[in-house]
Amino acid sequence: MAQPAFRDLLAEIKKGKTLSPIYILMGEETYYIDVLVEAFENNIIPEEDKDFNYHIFYGNDVDMEIMIATAQQFPVMADRKLVILKEAQTLNQAKVQLEKLAPYMSHPSPQTVFVLAYKGDNLSSTSKLMKSVAASKGVVFKSEPVKEWQLPGHVKDYCAGMKFSIEEKALNLLCEYIGTPLSKIFGEVNKLVMIKGDERKITAKDVEQHIGVSKDFNNFELVRAVASKNYSQSMKIIQYFERNPKTNPTILTNSMLFAFFQKLAITHYLSDKSEKGMLDGLGLKSAWQLKEVKEGIRFYNPRQAINSIHYIREYDTKSKGIESYQNEYDLLKELIFKIITN
Repeated sequence: MAQPAFRDLLAEIKKGKTLSPIYILMGEETYYIDVLVEAFENNIIPEEDKDFNYHIFYGNDVDMEIMIATAQQFPVMADRKLVILKEAQTLNQAKVQLEKLAPYMSHPSPQTVFVLAYKGDNLSSTSKLMKSVAASKGVVFKSEPVKEWQLPGHVKDYCAGMKFSIEEKALNLLCEYIGTPLSKIFGEVNKLVMIKGDERKITAKDVEQHIGVSKDFNNFELVRAVASKNYSQSMKIIQYFERNPKTNPTILTNSMLFAFFQKLAITHYLSDKSEKGMLDGLGLKSAWQLKEVKEGIRFYNPRQAINSIHYIREYDTKSKGIESYQNEYDLLKELIFKIITN
């Protein structure tokens, strides 16, 4: 059962010459699945043959018997036909229903390219379906979620593919504020590309102006302000959060502060505090992820870092209404005061 890399599989589909009769596209990162499905749609069947040899089914309303019968039929006046099952995960009891495809997958029609797109999860390798795919040497692509440290590279590549460059500050801002999944962050990049037109460079100002990201007022800037014990800037950001609660939920703020001080505490006890040592010790891959940690270890000793984690946990409890009736933003202001003055 072949499991190719995304770029290799995409190139294979675009060539469209020698293809497997079965392709299973599955996983959490939906962007790659969508791109591959689109490549199948655009490259396998000539436009003039699509009326009779191009068939799309959707998980929420597919009749499995009709779909299987369609896949088994010979192409009409053509060398092959394409059958795609999109959104297979929306089937009622999807994993159970998809087992009905096992007999076909064991003996697929050599003149049909059958594509099954299953988003959000992987199908079990021990299922009848996947065993049948393995037996017939079908192609399985697992679309794994992109890790945080990989995101800047993906965004740079995506911009380069459209012949655009992107400033480092703009790249970091997009990755930090938008994050994954890829479909979401690439959608924002597409928006910027359309706005910029012939100007082939995306700047931090573009991101702030057109994506609705305020470089001065987001959780990442709050963490930076706290890392350097900048109390006045921290209060300014929290006041902004209080005026815009829908876009700045305190649960996310608390989570990011906890993650920062957790990294800080671990870093203090690393025997190797070189850049490589910190990256390895924290399980990070990119030096830009160390920016706040390097700043924080200058202002917080080990005891202060651990105390801060205690204050954050205490805030989490109080913000849920346990032993406190204070407004969550008043509690957040109190938390920052305790952290910076401890």
